Parts: sequence; C-alpha cells; structure tokens
Amino acid sequence: MITLKNEFLTASFNEVGAELKSLVFGGKEYIWEGRSEVWSGSAPILFPICGGLKDDKYTYKGKEYTLKKHGYARFATFEIEDKTDSSVVFLHKSDEETRKSFPFDYELRVTYTLVDKTVKVGYSVKNLTGGNMYFSIGSHEAYYTPEGIEDYDVVFPQNETLNAYVIYGNLLSNQELPIIKDSNVLPLYDKYFTVDALVFKDLKSRTATLRNRKTGKAVQVDFPNADYFLLWHKPNSPYMCLEPWSGIPDIVGSSYDITEKEGIITLESGKEYNSVHTLNIIE
Repeated sequence: MITLKNEFLTASFNEVGAELKSLVFGGKEYIWEGRSEVWSGSAPILFPICGGLKDDKYTYKGKEYTLKKHGYARFATFEIEDKTDSSVVFLHKSDEETRKSFPFDYELRVTYTLVDKTVKVGYSVKNLTGGNMYFSIGSHEAYYTPEGIEDYDVVFPQNETLNAYVIYGNLLSNQELPIIKDSNVLPLYDKYFTVDALVFKDLKSRTATLRNRKTGKAVQVDFPNADYFLLWHKPNSPYMCLEPWSGIPDIVGSSYDITEKEGIITLESGKEYNSVHTLNIIE
C-alpha cells in the first residue's frame, strides 16, 4: 500500500490496479473501503474499455478477442515510477499476456497528486503500436455514504434535463428513463439502482458534487475530459460511485468491430492521450 499526505489529506493506494483505497480528511473517511460481501472495489480504473462488450468480445482486423467488463487494468500490478510525499506515478505496460485480449502496445500511467483539499488524478496512455490504437478509460470512485445515499444529492453547476439510458446486462439500450428536468439537483434514491447504473450521455456540466443535504459536507468531482457520466451503487449499500468515463458500453445492435464502437478513442502511433479529473473535499 502506498500512502500520500499533505496538510489536509491522507490518501492510500493499492499497487494492484493503482487503485485509491482511502482518502481521509479531518478524521473522516471519504472512500468506500470495499467489502467482498457487498462490492470489493473502491476506485477501480477502467481500461482498455469502460463497461461491457456484446458477448464480452470484439473484433479488430478480422480477428476476435475476448475482453471482460471494464477491462483488465484493475487487476494488474502497477510499477511505482515516481513518488514524493504528496504525489505518485503508477505505470502499467502492455506485455504478452495483455496482447492476448488487447493487441496493442502501450504505456498507461496513473498519477495522483494531493493539492490542499484536492486529489488530482491524471491518466496518460502512450501508443507504442505501429498503427492506431483503440481504447477507452474511465474512473469508478466510490464515496462512503454511511447515512445511506438517500441523505445525499448530486448537484451540478447548471440546470440539466437528464434521461438515463437503461442497461440490459452488458449492453446499453436506447430506452431512456427520465431523472430530472431543468434542475441542477438530483436527489438520490435506491430505486434508481435496482437494475444497474444511471448512464448519462448528454450531461452539459463537467462538474458533479455529492452533497449531504443535512450536513452540507460534500465531494466535488471535476471531469473536463470525460464525455460520459455515470452514477452507480448497490441498493442499500453505504457508498455512491461518481464515474466520469471516456467511453461507453456497447449499444444494443452495435457491431463487434472495435473501430466502430461508440465513444472509442482513436490514438495514432507514437501519440499520447492525457486526461485529468479532480476530487475536491468541501466542508
């Protein structure tokens, strides 16, 4: 376990998955610890896909590959490339094993930096393949809500009219579920998550704040580089995931061709993709 500290925050990370496992401010834990009997994750990194594929497979240049939901980076052991008291760089490289399910050469870096009451999370993907590389990347941080999620709202900086796209298994349908209309406050209810996540493809805001409506304490997530935003938790569980994704599950009726997949990132040979999102503690 790797631990970073500054004047305000103490954060701990697992080298498996480069996963944030704890974030403490003022003696209070903000990240779900992960319990196997509920959900063992805390903040898995989704790579090289976000969500699921039709039949857990895709094709590239006529060849078929198997890739499980959310990809494999969350199970990989990362190297520590650099570390200071308040920052760490995790590195994961493609190898013979990754190429069995994802036929591209790459370097994936995940950088965490503590700045005052903020955790800055940076993703860097470098394409070392001779041609284009096709991938998605996303975050899945679970915030601890010991009172239960129905004491919380998700607040946006501007009014939104949001319809969630319904998930059937691994696939995203075109069926829409109305959530809020012309409002910047989304009250959380367990009933929303009886099927799966709330998937938003048309969110205008690039900031979402999980706020306890009784205490006013909150975590603000800024995600300027993500095109999609999801909310998820298991009903009656004390956490809520705020998930900025640069990618999306396969759509019902989509082809298996990864180059045609909605939301897929196309990265040219030798180029580097970078994105940043931040987790900000609000007292």
